[in-house]
Amino acid sequence: MPGDSGVNTEGSCEALCRTLVSQNGLQRETADISQSVLYTSLMGLLLVADDKCFLNAVVQCLSHTRSLRDYCLLMSYKDEKFSKEEAKLMAAFSQVLSGLWDVNDGDAVVNPQRFYSVFKEAVPHFSGYSQQDAQEFLRFLLDKLHTEINRRPYVRRTEKEPQQKFARFRISEEAAAMWKKHLERDDSGIDDLFSGQLRSSLHCSVCSHYSNTFDVFCDLSLPIPKRSSAGGVTLRECLELFSQEEKLDKENSPMCERCNRHTECTKRLSIQRFPQVIVIHLNRFTTSRWSISKSTVYVSFPLADLDLGRYGPVDCGPVLYNLYAICNHAGTVNMGHYTACCSDQNGWCFYNDSCVSPVSEHQLQTNQAYVLFYQRSNSTTAVRK
Repeated sequence: MPGDSGVNTEGSCEALCRTLVSQNGLQRETADISQSVLYTSLMGLLLVADDKCFLNAVVQCLSHTRSLRDYCLLMSYKDEKFSKEEAKLMAAFSQVLSGLWDVNDGDAVVNPQRFYSVFKEAVPHFSGYSQQDAQEFLRFLLDKLHTEINRRPYVRRTEKEPQQKFARFRISEEAAAMWKKHLERDDSGIDDLFSGQLRSSLHCSVCSHYSNTFDVFCDLSLPIPKRSSAGGVTLRECLELFSQEEKLDKENSPMCERCNRHTECTKRLSIQRFPQVIVIHLNRFTTSRWSISKSTVYVSFPLADLDLGRYGPVDCGPVLYNLYAICNHAGTVNMGHYTACCSDQNGWCFYNDSCVSPVSEHQLQTNQAYVLFYQRSNSTTAVRK
């Protein structure tokens, strides 16, 4: 469908919602579009935006994030958002998804130009014709969508808040308190799906004091172990490198709470709270003082039952995820191209701008894999509060 700025976004999405309810007996509050006839009809729909292949690939991956897609098409955010301002970007994004999943539309191409124009207004950094990074675009997009539909009011802080001390609390209690504090400011449908919590543990080598800090993340950026171009690594090796203990000297260490000075220490990262959708970024691009280089090391990854439990709290048990989308990067730093591979109930498809074709599972594993999208498979709906 053409990207006409005059398209009635609300009317289009409402019409699609009515179709879901009337033809498939779905309830607006609990509708799962993946169970409708629409979910089996994506094969003939394409996304094209001139040379914006990074946008095409990311939007296709997000379009196959079922909970996000249903949330957008049913426009649930309208009943939740706190701000009275129009959610322009969310409406434009929902319009693109509506076009991708509306089998009643005879056109085979969805033009996201209006969505991209609204996005550039919010993030001017993406204007112009320079090459853009898909993972960076994904981060900015999710952040801006979250801001528009945040359920919490914005509270301006007039002075610096005193940092809370949790020395007498268990790690789980400390983490829960920090998560609650996060939700007091940031709570949205985007946050429900993509946000997790990282724990950074510091151990002072002088006084043996342990301290923890907790940060919210929307993706995990994993280093790739160095190998020759012919040698490959596994996703587990990337995760091990990400979570392994790191030694910090005095110049690079934070202040020890007990010593009250900078000391040598060790640092270890772990996942304290697992998101429903975990986005794993394979950090293929390395920036030095003079240049940027790309790693073409082959990273193998599981399609099902990725267990991240070993990287979480002690004795948390298996935390299983299934792969449903991949954003690939082919080419070099200066001349690259993004594509996507996405899964639905009919299998995997390969999305290359205006072309789409079936792809087998054994063809998914390449040295072009850049961003992996996994859906948690062994949990109920997360308790947010």
